[in-house]
Amino acid sequence: MVLRREPTARQARLGVELRKLREAAGLTATQAAALLGANRVQISHIESGLTGVSEQRLRRLASHYACTDADFIDALVAMAADRSRGWWEEYRGLLPTSFLDLAELDHHAAFRREVSILYVPGLFQTEDYSRAVFANRIPELTDEELELRVSHRAARRVVIEGAARVPYEVVLHEAALRMRVSDRAASRTQLARVLELSEADNVTVRAIPFDLDNFNRAGSSMTYVGGSTAKLDTVVRDTPHGTVFVDSEAQLTSYRARFRRVEAVSFDPDRTRDFIHALAKEL
Repeated sequence: MVLRREPTARQARLGVELRKLREAAGLTATQAAALLGANRVQISHIESGLTGVSEQRLRRLASHYACTDADFIDALVAMAADRSRGWWEEYRGLLPTSFLDLAELDHHAAFRREVSILYVPGLFQTEDYSRAVFANRIPELTDEELELRVSHRAARRVVIEGAARVPYEVVLHEAALRMRVSDRAASRTQLARVLELSEADNVTVRAIPFDLDNFNRAGSSMTYVGGSTAKLDTVVRDTPHGTVFVDSEAQLTSYRARFRRVEAVSFDPDRTRDFIHALAKEL
């Protein structure tokens, strides 16, 4: 079988989940291969996402690993069988693969939750706002690279505005709402955009003001993306070295709790809209 040159994050995640099941069963790759009638290298390739796995083999592995979570197994089978090539494929070879992985994650999301401290979330950004954000990159992007990033970010909005839009909960700190990544006019337009989206049935926006005592629950932004089952949820973190996908069960549990705690101290949606209207008037 031909090996994949660069597995997508989704393909790699399938391999990671199979490795977790094997390790939980206390089996080595060699032992798992023997149960499957394969060899250790084949198991290694499957677990690293370099090769796919058929439904029959995946279910046999799950059985050998004593996994009794039928919904989880079905979700893994769906991942293994997925051959979809979405709109993001037109950017392959033009943008770093992390951009494509984000779009694919969006496509399969059951819901999205976000805490944004310094910037308006990407899915809310106007093109002018996105352009200003990407223009700050060091080293600077070429005009072509810049516009590719802006158009890709705009296309990703289909996840909350398209026919198959998903529930989207956002907690925005006042710093993100006040930050002028460009000029006053662009900031006014951006706030108007946030207000417009906050009226959508699938979108919930909450704000956290500077004037809040004892707020120490969100040192940085986070994006929580729901999978087809809770075990396949993903947290997306932006770091100085690029985008990181977090999927360990312990960390997912921690991020779920963190989001709900931040949400609990935020303004309700109606008060949030009033708050954003007031900020817009200041501009």
